[in-house]
Amino acid sequence: MPDLPEHDPSSHETDAERRRRRAQFLRDLAEARELRDRVQPRRAKVARLRHAMRMRTFRW
Repeated sequence: MPDLPEHDPSSHETDAERRRRRAQFLRDLAEARELRDRVQPRRAKVARLRHAMRMRTFRW
């Protein structure tokens, strides 16, 4: 991947560190979603209904 900066092997992060950072990111994302839903309840409801419709019409 040319967009990523080069890392020397000595500063290689472990899987546990990567999972911890990912978990933190997902927590922050969920928190941001909840905040947006509280601030814009109508838009959140429309988004929920749209998502439900997408899931109902999805073919496996």
